[in-house]
Amino acid sequence: MAGHDNIFAAPIEKLGDFTFDERVAEVFPDMIQRSVPGYSNIISAIGMLAERFAKPHSKIFDLGCSLGAATLSMRRHIQQEGCEILAIDNSAAMVERCRLLVDAYRSDTPVQVIEADIREVDIVDASVVVLNFTLQFLAPQDRQALLEKIYQGLRPGGILILSEKYIFDDERANELLIDLHHDFKRANGYSELEISQKRSAIENVMRPDSIETHKARFNQIGFSSSEVWFQCFNFGSMFAIK
Repeated sequence: MAGHDNIFAAPIEKLGDFTFDERVAEVFPDMIQRSVPGYSNIISAIGMLAERFAKPHSKIFDLGCSLGAATLSMRRHIQQEGCEILAIDNSAAMVERCRLLVDAYRSDTPVQVIEADIREVDIVDASVVVLNFTLQFLAPQDRQALLEKIYQGLRPGGILILSEKYIFDDERANELLIDLHHDFKRANGYSELEISQKRSAIENVMRPDSIETHKARFNQIGFSSSEVWFQCFNFGSMFAIK
């Protein structure tokens, strides 16, 4: 049973970097619902996009799958025969729980949950690739190479779905959107201490890009079409079609 996220509720003397460990895995569904505006809408729509873009006898990749919310949404929607979902995460705690959740549901679409570094996974014969709040945790210098590998591994007409926290060049707009996100977290029961400690812990491991940066990368790599399809405050999701 998923727990209530109070990881940052008490003062932490030595605030280390945020890690997807056992404590986080245990409260992850609660943490993500209360921290990411529009998360459930994004998960639902990933399933709808997978239904539209999944091709028969192709592979579907969920890179940085955490507990498999996007994987399960896609599996519920995919109608095509011969598809296989590969759900990949480098956190042993997440993978272990993800396997239990995947096994709890019957489906004609098989899922392999794999513990691995997404930078080292072969992307081949893919019709759908999902990076749902994953790219932002990679070192900035590794992002382009991963996106290029995804592009190479996608079939023509295949889709990449990329959900991210965004940064904005206009300082006033950026600060307003950050403040609105913090208001969202307060409304969901997080204290000032939790908000500031989470922000400090996550700053070293999550370095967001701007929407313009994402679009420029897609363009440079060769995707034929890309757009933001969802945004709420400084969080959103984009698609890029090969």
